[in-house]
Amino acid sequence: KISAAVAQRLKLMSGLDISERRLPQDSRFNVKVRDHPIDVRISSMPTQYGETIVMRLLHRAGGLHQLDDLGMSPEMLQRFSSAIHRYTGMVLVTGPTGSGKTTTLYAALNELNKPDCKIITVEDPVEYRLDGLNQVQVNEKIELTFSRVLRSALRQDPDVILIGEMRDVETAQIGLRAAITGHMVLSTLHTRDAASAPLRLADMGVPRYMVAYSLQAVVAQRLLRVNCESCNKPRQPDAQEVQWLRTVGCDPAAGRIMAGSGCQHCNGSGYAGRIGIYEMLEMDNELAALANSDDPGRFIAAAEQRMAGQMLRDRAARLALTGKTTVSEAMRVTAQLED
Repeated sequence: KISAAVAQRLKLMSGLDISERRLPQDSRFNVKVRDHPIDVRISSMPTQYGETIVMRLLHRAGGLHQLDDLGMSPEMLQRFSSAIHRYTGMVLVTGPTGSGKTTTLYAALNELNKPDCKIITVEDPVEYRLDGLNQVQVNEKIELTFSRVLRSALRQDPDVILIGEMRDVETAQIGLRAAITGHMVLSTLHTRDAASAPLRLADMGVPRYMVAYSLQAVVAQRLLRVNCESCNKPRQPDAQEVQWLRTVGCDPAAGRIMAGSGCQHCNGSGYAGRIGIYEMLEMDNELAALANSDDPGRFIAAAEQRMAGQMLRDRAARLALTGKTTVSEAMRVTAQLED
């Protein structure tokens, strides 16, 4: 009874149909917590024993970061900042759901958001509300699709366009065409690493030449849980962890392996907070030519050679060796990259 009442109250607050319990529904509402505005995105889904509700909390002010807050290395931060300040071409941020892609993109928008720079965002939904931006939320019900909004946006004389996600070939082609014709386009894509992004766009049906000569840079990222400072203690890695570290090229004996034992501060989990890891691939003439060829294997090999020692696994392993996170967490987050 309590769960049903809570679900009904949340649906009322977000404007969902409280009588509809057979279909999934999505919406959002705003609340204030200690005078801080919070955007709440809500998703309801019917299950065998009633509705399940998931809320995503977005702190309007605290959720918006500067580039310096992302946790990139100084060298990568400089390269990323340089890429987005070219004001032409496309910069992609890739990773699985919940890896912080939107946070990175909005940090880039924060950096670019100046009175003389017109920025248009096309999103579903608008994640953060930022003054100075022209933010558009797509609405499939009235045929306000990504592609339709993008075509209109190009007639609005934008300097920078943010596309929430490259969902289909039409959206990708319009975005890449905009990048070729003198706009900075920022977007996200679901790929496991940076080198896979150009190939993924080609697999979607985008002409290879368009991908090769409009893509400026790709950033792949993950979020790792950080060891709780209150209960972080040295520990010996097990055999599997030692083998993984050596596979990545690290000496387990040269590091400071740590793990949280669990305490009141971290609710017994051993972790408190998260940190981003990143790898960045910048396209040049050689990589563009390989991306435009019929040999994806050569492109992947060349791209990985450019990022040698600075890939996601390398950065995760270094965090584990400095005691910032556990080896098991580094292994978990980068497991998909082992395939």
